[in-house]
Amino acid sequence: MNSENLSKRLHTVVSYIPKGSVLADIGSDHAYLPCYAVYKGLVQAAIAGEVVDGPFKSAQNQVKQEGLEGFISVRKGDGLDVLNPGEATCITIAGMGGTLISNILERGKDKLEGTKRLVLQPNIQAINIRKWLIENDWILVAEEILEEDGKIYEVLVAEKDHEENPYSDNKEAELLLGPFLMKECNDVFKKKWNAEYKHWQDILKQLQASGKTESSEEKQEQLKRYSRFVEEALSK
Repeated sequence: MNSENLSKRLHTVVSYIPKGSVLADIGSDHAYLPCYAVYKGLVQAAIAGEVVDGPFKSAQNQVKQEGLEGFISVRKGDGLDVLNPGEATCITIAGMGGTLISNILERGKDKLEGTKRLVLQPNIQAINIRKWLIENDWILVAEEILEEDGKIYEVLVAEKDHEENPYSDNKEAELLLGPFLMKECNDVFKKKWNAEYKHWQDILKQLQASGKTESSEEKQEQLKRYSRFVEEALSK
């Protein structure tokens, strides 16, 4: 398989798949990620799950073209419905919003039995994933932030059987910004949160000009708090 089929974003996701895993890639699109993982000998076997008919057929065609039908099962279904409990040791979900990824995990919680690692790549709202992980006793073990084609992505890695808690007393800020990403505070992180900060300031001005309501005051307080978190993170 030509690795050029795999974006920088998906290469980053793949880098966190433990060698020898049985992989389930949910929302697999063309199945490039599981094909690459099998081709490189990173996983024993893989499941490519896709709910939309067009991408499902594309995934089937890709797996057939690569001659990997014996290693990759392409299944049509919604989220984790394509899995049996204990079937996958590593699950990847990439290229969706954080709220949707959290909902997929919540709806399919019973399918996570035996899964050792989650590798999740939200396009937005990573905070919702971090909250879901905590609520469901998954421990965040690594994070990465990257830029590709002018877009910024975060990759979150979580394990069930891990004792070290990544959060400190500054938990609300860390849920928003990412405990590992805050510590590293690289150039992509700074670019993302500088842009968010400016966006929030514009919203604050609009809310302040539109008059007071209970909901607008709550929103203003949240944005001020989040802005303070960003200021503190970027000043270190």
